[in-house]
Amino acid sequence: MSLNASRRRAAAALTAALLVPLTACGNSGDGEKKGGAGASSSASAEPKAVNLTVLAASSLTDVFNAAGAAYEKSHPGTKITFSYAGSQELAAQVKQGAPADALATADTKTMDGLRAETGEAKVIAKNRLVIATGKGNPFKVDDLKDLADGKIKVVLAAPEVPVGRYSREILDKQGVTVKPVSQEPNVRAVLSKVELGEADAGLVYKTDSAKSGDKVAAVDIPDDQNVVASYPAATLKQSKNAAAAAAFLAWLSTPEAQKIFQEAGFQQP
Repeated sequence: MSLNASRRRAAAALTAALLVPLTACGNSGDGEKKGGAGASSSASAEPKAVNLTVLAASSLTDVFNAAGAAYEKSHPGTKITFSYAGSQELAAQVKQGAPADALATADTKTMDGLRAETGEAKVIAKNRLVIATGKGNPFKVDDLKDLADGKIKVVLAAPEVPVGRYSREILDKQGVTVKPVSQEPNVRAVLSKVELGEADAGLVYKTDSAKSGDKVAAVDIPDDQNVVASYPAATLKQSKNAAAAAAFLAWLSTPEAQKIFQEAGFQQP
């Protein structure tokens, strides 16, 4: 074999040896690319994070907090923030364009006034009123007529508030005249006045009175003297998460959600 031939064979062997690690590196790169694509696919399969804002009547505070926690647990990626106030305040916020995705009020009248701003409303729960008195019912209030006693300080919600409107409807139906010591912006404020002893009695929802425990005594109002409060809920047309908001509202009518409402003392819609 000539010297040149020997050199050519040595060069070829060296080239082959150098290409082996390069090929291995090339295969490793392909594997990384495949792994990267798989990781991307896996990430895209994860639920899209959604933050919902729900405006809700004050009397829904406790039950919505419980319902929201249950919904978030079964729907990973969805976070719900509730904003509570009197229904009339919520209506004003909606008309002013407050950023939110859904609304739940304590009466159909308020919701009906927002048809231009909401989707189709559906009643998700119902409620009734009771007379809340101080702990132990010191004035021995037995029925609505007792509230006309000038010695008893009665507090009601303002007329524009659903519970305030319901209260006056009940009292008017029984011909009972009450001069409230104050008119509050929502049912929780009425209940607070009674709890703190700033009022002797007030008309509140049954569910709010029950949540107060032994801080107040509840006097039932007979069905034929009472009213049924309906709670409609609807998506807001301004929502940027319309599908997610609609899904949450639809869930509120499921057996799982309705069980939470019933345990809180609400009636079925």
